[in-house]
Amino acid sequence: MKILLVEDDEKISGFINKGLEASGFAVDRAYTGMDGLAFVETQSYDTLVIDIMLPELDGISLIQKIRGQGINTPIIVLSARDRVGDRIKGLEAGADDYLTKPFSFSELLARIQALIRRASNITDPMVLRYEDLRLDIVKREVKRSDSPIDLQPLEFSLLEYLLRNKERVVSKTMIMEHVWNYNFDPMTNVVEARICKLRDKVDKGFDPKLIHTVRGAGYVLKKGE
Repeated sequence: MKILLVEDDEKISGFINKGLEASGFAVDRAYTGMDGLAFVETQSYDTLVIDIMLPELDGISLIQKIRGQGINTPIIVLSARDRVGDRIKGLEAGADDYLTKPFSFSELLARIQALIRRASNITDPMVLRYEDLRLDIVKREVKRSDSPIDLQPLEFSLLEYLLRNKERVVSKTMIMEHVWNYNFDPMTNVVEARICKLRDKVDKGFDPKLIHTVRGAGYVLKKGE
C-alpha cells in the first residue's frame, strides 16, 4: 500500500516514514504544499497524510485543491492546532480524519488502516481473506487452508496488494508503484519473478488456484475457472 506524506518538519517526516515502511507501506515524501500537489496529480495513493502548516501552499488549501480535482483518496490531517474550530476547518476542507501533534505512531497507523479499510470496504482492517487464504497484517502471518505460508517481506506486501484488489486486474506498473515504490521500468522482470515465487508458495498444492496472469494486462487474485 502506498502513502503520500506531506510534512515540512524533516524530523517528524523521518519518524513517520520509518514507522510506515517498517509496517509494510511504500511512502513518498513531500516537504511543501506545492510538491505534495504535484505528487497527487501524477501518482495514485491509498492514503494522504498532510500537515497543516506547510510552505508555499498550506495544508487546508492543498486539501481543497485535491478535492476540487475530484480526487477522493482518504486524507489524514496532522496539526499542532487542537482547537475544535481548527478540526472543523480541516474536515470541512475535505479531510477524513484529524490528528493533533504530538501523537503516537501507533495511533496514526491505526487511523491509516481504518481509512484504508473503509475505502476498500473491508470489515476487519487487520485480516484480509479470500477463499481459504488469510493474511494477518499485525501478526505478519499468511495461511492457506490453515497451513502457514512463509513469505519474504516483499512477497507479503505483494500478496497484501493483490488481496486488497481481489478480483480486479492490477498492472505491473501499479504493482511497482504500490509495492516497490519506484517508477516502472519496462525492461525489468522483477514483478514477474516475484509473482512466480508468490504463486509457488500460495497456489502450489492447493485448489483452487488464486493468482492468475492476464496476458497483456497484469495479474489478478481470483478463484480459478
